[in-house]
Amino acid sequence: MYPLQLYLVVGTVQDLTPGVYGYHPDRHHLVLIQRSDRRNLLASAAFGQDWLANAAAIVVFAADYNRTTRKYGESGKRYVHMKAGHAGQNLFLQAGALDLITVIVGDFDDEEIANVLGLPVQEQSLILMPIGRKQ
Repeated sequence: MYPLQLYLVVGTVQDLTPGVYGYHPDRHHLVLIQRSDRRNLLASAAFGQDWLANAAAIVVFAADYNRTTRKYGESGKRYVHMKAGHAGQNLFLQAGALDLITVIVGDFDDEEIANVLGLPVQEQSLILMPIGRKQ
């Protein structure tokens, strides 16, 4: 029933090939989905927020609403958004603990993000969180 799916769009991260990774929580590991740096394409899909392309990596929160609405009906959408908020807050806390910085980006073209990442049709992008070092 857990609705969130996380993707990591990597540009310059030590020991990771640039590309798009899916996070698999059951085994707590990343799986390479696309082997190319997609940060510029995400920046373009975020209506030209070019600074996104300079992040070391971008975490994309997506959701499959059906996983939750099957049980809870329309109010399940609200629960999905709460889960995304909680997960985003956890990323803020972890970034801070590692002396990194992040921010929430919510202004983007949903279809473009889906195309750039090759999201399954049932998943909807919710949040982009670029991660980088403090300057």
